[in-house]
Amino acid sequence: MPLDPTQTRPVRFADGTEYSGTVYLNRILDHPNIQVGDFNYFSSFDPIGQPADCAARLAPYLFAGAPEKIRIGRFCQIAHGTQFITQSANHRMDGPSTYPFAIFDPDRIAGYRQTLAAGRDTVVGHDCWLGHGSVILPGAQLGNGVIVGAGAVVAGTIPDYAIVAGNRAQIVRMRFSPDDIAALNRIAWWHWPIEKIAAHEDAIVGGRVDDLARL
Repeated sequence: MPLDPTQTRPVRFADGTEYSGTVYLNRILDHPNIQVGDFNYFSSFDPIGQPADCAARLAPYLFAGAPEKIRIGRFCQIAHGTQFITQSANHRMDGPSTYPFAIFDPDRIAGYRQTLAAGRDTVVGHDCWLGHGSVILPGAQLGNGVIVGAGAVVAGTIPDYAIVAGNRAQIVRMRFSPDDIAALNRIAWWHWPIEKIAAHEDAIVGGRVDDLARL
């Protein structure tokens, strides 16, 4: 199982052809407000070009210097059309109108973000799968092993190993029992050396929690 975190486009077919539609995010993203771990990949049906293009596609409202960040763990799988809507995209909601007059005034646009309520960082844990067209709203906190259904709109805190779907995303079911979830978080296979991960791929992908615990 070749896993090389230094590759930008890690999917290659048997004939050596490189697939251009999947990239490791930490190899292509260059944004001061986005922190991503190793082996997080993003797949898109549209060409994935320059780093700035990729950042704008994933987080169109996140500007360098904004107070909020996006933080993503390791081994996350991000499908085509997924977007992170960050706090800077919000409008004021404490008065009669939400209209952002200041953004149309060159003298005031730079200070507009300070008129909005402070928001927390958006966090995605390890080994999460964000389905096609999912939308992650400002300040969402996704635990480890979360699966987000296609087209879901995710807000708030999602517990470890939950499957969520819908708008607003609700828990469909938990993937494991509370004891198994606690064990998986203790095992934390995503932090193992890559050689150990490669050697035990079958147990990680298709085994039982007990199998991992014995490794």
